[in-house]
Amino acid sequence: MSANKIANTQSRAVRTISILLLTLLGFTGVAFVLGATTFKLGLDLQGGTSVTLQPRIEPGQSGKVTPEAIDQAVEIIRQRVNSLGVAESEVSAQGTGVNRQIVISVPGETGRRIVDLVGQTAELRFRPVLAEGAANATSLTTDTATAILPPGVTPELNAQYAALDCTLPQNRQGGSSSNEAAAVVSCDRSGNLKYILAPAEVLGRQVTKASALLDPQGASGWYVTLDFDGEGSGKFGAMTTRLTSLPQPQNQAAIVLDGLVYSAPRINEPINTGTAQITGNFTQPEAQDLSNVLKYGALPLAFDRGEVQQVSPSLGADQLRGGLIAGILGLLLVIIYSILYYRGLGLVSVGSLLVASVMAFLSILLLGETIGFTLTLAGIAGVIVAIGITADSFIVYFERIRDEVREGRSLKSAVETGWKRARRTVLVADAVSMIAAVMLYFFAVGGVRGFAFTLGLTTIIDLIVVFFFTKPLTTVLAKLSFFSEGHPLSGFSAKSLGIVTPKNLSIEGDK
Repeated sequence: MSANKIANTQSRAVRTISILLLTLLGFTGVAFVLGATTFKLGLDLQGGTSVTLQPRIEPGQSGKVTPEAIDQAVEIIRQRVNSLGVAESEVSAQGTGVNRQIVISVPGETGRRIVDLVGQTAELRFRPVLAEGAANATSLTTDTATAILPPGVTPELNAQYAALDCTLPQNRQGGSSSNEAAAVVSCDRSGNLKYILAPAEVLGRQVTKASALLDPQGASGWYVTLDFDGEGSGKFGAMTTRLTSLPQPQNQAAIVLDGLVYSAPRINEPINTGTAQITGNFTQPEAQDLSNVLKYGALPLAFDRGEVQQVSPSLGADQLRGGLIAGILGLLLVIIYSILYYRGLGLVSVGSLLVASVMAFLSILLLGETIGFTLTLAGIAGVIVAIGITADSFIVYFERIRDEVREGRSLKSAVETGWKRARRTVLVADAVSMIAAVMLYFFAVGGVRGFAFTLGLTTIIDLIVVFFFTKPLTTVLAKLSFFSEGHPLSGFSAKSLGIVTPKNLSIEGDK
C-alpha cells in the first residue's frame, strides 16, 4: 500500500469518527430541547390498566358470538389503541366459544380512559326525530283529552317513552344494539332530554373519515366532522332534504352512538356535501377520542366490561432493576474478555460498545418522545442481546486482521485487507438478525414486538458503529508504533498471535 494511499485512509478515518461524534452530540442536544430525558416505560415496567371485555349475548343472538366476530373486534380495538398513540399496548382474545373474552392492557395513568373508549361498540346511526321531551316526561302532549300522537309514534313507543326516565344513570349506559330498521326510544348522553326516533337512514359503516375540529368562533367548541361514502352521501342528502319541510321537532336529525343521542341538530337546509357534524359540548380529548373510534367502524359485538385491574409499577421497578443489572454485567464481562484477549486492541471494542450504548440510549429517548415508543422488559432483553451482536462484529473483524498479520502483512495493510474480508461476514450476520427482528415484529403480538423492535434498532446501530467507528478507529490506531511494532500489550505481538518462527518477524514489513 502506497504512503499517499495510507495517509488518505488515515485522514478519512479521522473525519469519519469526528462526524459520528458530532452527530451524537447533535442528537444529544435535540433530546434536551425536546425534553426527552427519561424513558417511556411500558405496562410491565411502569404499571397501567388491564380490563376484560365480555361479549354481551342479546336474547336470541347467541349465534353472533363467533370466533370470527371476536377476532374482528380484536383487530378494530387494536387499531383504535394504535390511533390514540398508545405504544406497547396489548389487545388479545382469551378463552373459547361464547366464553371468549378480549383482554386490553394499556400502560400509564391514562389507561382507564383509553380502555373505556376502545371498548365502545361505536354503533353510529342517524335517525330522524319523531318526538322530543324532558328527561322524565310521562306524556308527549299536554292535551290528554285527545291524546293525538305525533306521526310515526305508535302506542307501544308512547308507552316506552313514558316509562323511560333519563335522569337515572342506569338508563344512560348506552351500548344498545337495537334494530336499525325499527323506531326506538332513547336518552341524550347528558340526561336532559329523551327522544322517540325513527328507523335509521344513515349508518356508521357509511362513514369514510372522522376528524376532531375546534370551532374558530368558539360557538360549538370541539366537534367531530364525518365524511360519507357515495351511498351515505345520497341517503344523508335525501334525509336532510325531507326534514327541512317538517315542523319542530320532526325537522331534527338525531346522531345516535351506542344507543345514546349525542346531538339532534335542526335541519334548516338540505346537506348534499356528504359531510356531517357531531356536537355535544366536547372537550378536546373527548372529540379526538370519538373521531378515532369512528374511523374504524363499529365493533361486531357489544361488550360488557368485566374485571378491571390496576397493574402496580412496583413489580415493574424490580424487573427493570434486574434487567439493567443483567445488561451492565453482560457489558462488563464483554469488556473484560476483550481486554484480556485482545490487549490494547480491546480498547477499540470498549469504545465501540460505549458508542453503541450511547446511540441506543439516545434512540430510545428520541423515539419515545416523537412516536411514543415505550420500553418494556422484552425491549430491554433485545438491547442486552444486541451487546452480543456488537461484540460478534468486532471479533470477526479483529480475527481477520490477526490472520492477515500472521500471513506477513503489515498492520496498516492488514487493517484494510482484513476489513474487506470481514465486512461481508458482518453484513450477512446483521442481515440475519434484521430479518428475524422484522418477522417477529410483524407476525408477533404483545411484548414480543417490543423485543423485535429493539433488536432491529440495535442491529442497525451495530452496523453504524462498525462502519463508522470500529473500522476507522482501528485504522487510526494502526498508525501508532505501539500497535504496528507489536508491543506485548498491543495484541499484535508474536506471542499473542501465536507466531513462533521466524523470531525476527517484523509486523511492519509488507507481504
